[in-house]
Formats: sequence, C-alpha cells, structure tokens
Amino acid sequence: MNNHFTVTIHDDNGVKQFNVHKFIKKAFVYAALFLLSIILIAAGTILYLNASVDKLQNKKNEVAQAYEKMIKQNEALQKTMGNTTQALFAKEKELDNLSDSLSQIETLIGLKPIADESLQERINMTMLSSSQRATLLELIPNGSPVVYHGITSKFGYRIHPTLHTKEFHRGDDLKAKLNTPVYATADGLVEWAGMHKRSGFGNLVILSHVYGFKTLFGHLNKIVIKSGQFVKKGTLIAYTGNSGLSNGPHLHYEVRFMHRALNPFYFIKWTQKNYDEIFKKEKKVPWQSLIMATSLIKVVKRTQTQQSLPLELKSKAK
Repeated sequence: MNNHFTVTIHDDNGVKQFNVHKFIKKAFVYAALFLLSIILIAAGTILYLNASVDKLQNKKNEVAQAYEKMIKQNEALQKTMGNTTQALFAKEKELDNLSDSLSQIETLIGLKPIADESLQERINMTMLSSSQRATLLELIPNGSPVVYHGITSKFGYRIHPTLHTKEFHRGDDLKAKLNTPVYATADGLVEWAGMHKRSGFGNLVILSHVYGFKTLFGHLNKIVIKSGQFVKKGTLIAYTGNSGLSNGPHLHYEVRFMHRALNPFYFIKWTQKNYDEIFKKEKKVPWQSLIMATSLIKVVKRTQTQQSLPLELKSKAK
C-alpha cells in the first residue's frame, strides 16, 4: 500500500477511486518541471536575442551615420585638396617668375647661382639691407681718396712720364696740388707707411683691407700714420707730394684684390647711389662670396660717430 496512492473522482455516476503507483506520480512531476524549464529557457533566449538584435540595429545605425559623415568629410577634403593644388600651381608659377627675375638681378650684379642654393639663400645674397650695404662700403675701398678733380694718367698701358718706357700703369694718377689731404677709402690696417725706393713711389702708404683688398697711395709728401695702425674709412693718412719717380704733385692710387691690380676708377665712383654699377664693370672680384659673407654679418647700431670722408670730398667724388 505504501507504493500506491488513491485518486478519487466524484461525478454524477458516483464516486470512483483509482490506485496510482508513486513512480508514475514522480514521472509526471519531473515531466512538468522539465517542460517548465524548457519554457523559461526559451523565454530567456527570446528576450536575449531581441536585446541583441536591438543592439546590433543601433550599431548598424551608428556605422551608417559615421559612413555618411566620412563621405561628407572626404568630399570636403577633395575640395580642399583641389583648392590647395591650384594654389600650389599658382605659387609654383610665382616662384618660377621670381626665380627668373632673381636670375636677371644676379646677372646684373655679377652673381652666379650655386646648384644647391635655395631661393631664400639667393635672395639673401642679392638683397642686403641698407645697414649691410653701408658696412660693405666701410670694408671695401670706395670713393676718392682726395677731392676729385680728374685723372692725369689712367689705369692701363702707357708711356712712363719720367722713364719714357711703355709699362702697365696699375693705378690712377689723381690731380692734386701739393699737400692735399689724402684719406683712407675703407677700414684697414697700415701695412706700409714710409719711403719705398724700390717701387719708385717715394713716400708710400699701403692699407690692407678685409676680403683680400689693398689700397696704395704713392708720391706722398707727408705721412701721418704708422705701420700696424688701424684706420677707419675717411681717416687722414697723408698729404700729396712729388716724391719718387714723379714729374709733378699728384696722387698715385691703386686698388688691388688678391695681389691683382684693379681699375681704381670703378671704386672711386662707387657709392650707395650707384651701388650696383661696380658689379657690372669689375668682373675680377668674386662678388658673390663677398656679398654672402657680408649678408651673414650682424650689423649692430653704432654707438659712436665714425670718421668718414669730409662732406666736400663726398660731393666732389661723384
């Protein structure tokens, strides 16, 4: 009896009783629990899948929005690149025109572009500031050493006035009365100051300047500077005379570069106003290197008034 239980059913026909074995009872219970578990798992799975689908849909919407934004950005970038390309072509054309113009300027002043030089470096060489130009004109001989009244004997071949032989005259003989003041035409050191019999220049002053330049002043009467002394442009250095092989008072004036005699007339007429003229006329000087060196000089404001050529000398040396 312990392994059975009784099921009683009441209906219109009376009462009926059925005896059911407990094992069958348990089987029904387990089956009911299994079905309930299946139902719960299925419901959970459906809810999870619905949530996943919603999440994926949101991701899909975000990706679509990002794609549309990227397309718009790409279109804007393409437009910007097109404008940039046109601007670059325009700038390239401007640079070509600038390079052509710069080449004309370089040709004018005797410069030869170096293959590896940038356009900016070429511009720096050709466009010195006014202060740097002034510095260049302080360092390299320019202007007349005496009040200019003309030249009695020019640079080049001639018949010597006292020896009466044909020779190459390495300087200009400037007209000047006895004891006319002679001034330095650039900053420099006094290399020689005294009698120089071997050259025939008599009392001679030689000034050594930067960049390999030298100036010579011959046939002097009185010298007022000493060897080894530093002189500024415009410093009084001597007085004209008739010493040495000379047939009358005058000043023999030479300009040399690396021991090579140059035509002094170009340097006598060289000023700020005709700054570019000498580059066209004097081809024996590597102006490109000198201009580059000067462009690298840091010009500072000078605190002291520098001695320069007298006003009357400047006005008459044009």
